[in-house]
Amino acid sequence: MRKWATAAVLASLPVVLAQQQARQDPPDFASGYTPPSPTAPGPRAELFSTIDVAVLVLVMALGAYFLLHKRSRREVQVLSIFSLLYFGFYRLGCVCSVGSIQNVALALAPNGYALPFAVSAFFLLPLLFALFVGRVFCGTACPLGALQDVVALRPMRVNPALNRGLGVLPYVWLAVGVFFAYEGAAFFICEYDPFVGFFRLSMRPTLFWISIAFLVLSVFVGRPYCRFLCPYGALLRLANPLAKWKVTVTPSECLNCHLCADACPFDSIQPPTSLPETPSRVSARRRMAWALLSVPMLAAAFALGAYWAAPALSRQHLTVAMADTVYSESKKPSELSPHLLRAWRNTGRPDGELYGEAVAMQSRFRRDAPFFGGFVGLALGLSFVSSARIRKRRHYVPDDGCVSCGRCYSSCPVEQARLNPALMARLDGLKKELRVFP
Repeated sequence: MRKWATAAVLASLPVVLAQQQARQDPPDFASGYTPPSPTAPGPRAELFSTIDVAVLVLVMALGAYFLLHKRSRREVQVLSIFSLLYFGFYRLGCVCSVGSIQNVALALAPNGYALPFAVSAFFLLPLLFALFVGRVFCGTACPLGALQDVVALRPMRVNPALNRGLGVLPYVWLAVGVFFAYEGAAFFICEYDPFVGFFRLSMRPTLFWISIAFLVLSVFVGRPYCRFLCPYGALLRLANPLAKWKVTVTPSECLNCHLCADACPFDSIQPPTSLPETPSRVSARRRMAWALLSVPMLAAAFALGAYWAAPALSRQHLTVAMADTVYSESKKPSELSPHLLRAWRNTGRPDGELYGEAVAMQSRFRRDAPFFGGFVGLALGLSFVSSARIRKRRHYVPDDGCVSCGRCYSSCPVEQARLNPALMARLDGLKKELRVFP
């Protein structure tokens, strides 16, 4: 408890620093979001961006060293708190690797948007690190994860079936964020970020209650946003299996004592397994066959559903929403949006031109929506395949959801013996008693 109280006190210090950041106003999503313009930043902004990228690289490099070489949870905690203070409260949560997904999607669209250097760096660097040393970004450099860790006072285990089911949501949210950003309609990932309002000391009333709910949930569920919603975490989870070096529970042979699984608040340490008996194998193969069959069926069904819903989805785009408002001026006065109508009238352009642009945008949504729906269906189908897959594990191992926090280190007897050679003799005796698999 004392370490968490200390962390909470430290997290309260940057409030004064945040008040000095008035030069960067919080985004106004209430009146329609306009994607960032491709204008070049000034020298001061470029300097801050370069510093941010350098700090990000330094934090992740130190995190990899502390996690994989020193195996020190304490140093990882220090880096995490520093990231919360710097990237969170001082830099107001921007630039953010999570939100950078939308900028990348917008840059890939044929609209002339130029991706800033800092945004591309914050998007690519954690992924590159994940390909070599695992998800060190999540455990050391992400201010969103650090804030959830600070308030994680009584984390409880989540039902395994519920944990697997909710694990699909990050891929759905990723598809939503990429699709609407690519279409130039909205930056939903940033708009509904539940923690950036705390960093900026400003948020809309609706988001305020969402943020409070996530913060309270974080007290009892370890990193709920990271595990069940973060779209960037979904990308890192895909990259993590390719990592050559990543967090392991023990520095050497595992005792299979289950202490590490009890210590992990994210349910990310999987126990040893054995291959099922012959009758169970037949049943498992049948489940796998149905799961594989569900992948193309779900992808096709969701693609068709998204195509059908494209007109409704297109209303999230400012052009289509404005065209609906102008049309409603004479047909449905009760559905007017005064600020959109006023904005269009101020342009002085004819209504027919707006209608033409809206029709073109709706056609674009119909063209692209099946890819959005297909990805959602594919993610859902692959989650079924993952659940049906039989894995052979001889020891306790972190899965791809591990956020590289290092909590399991202090719970492992083998790790304690490494740090305290006097325990080695006792450990040799325990190995004979606790070893489950020869």
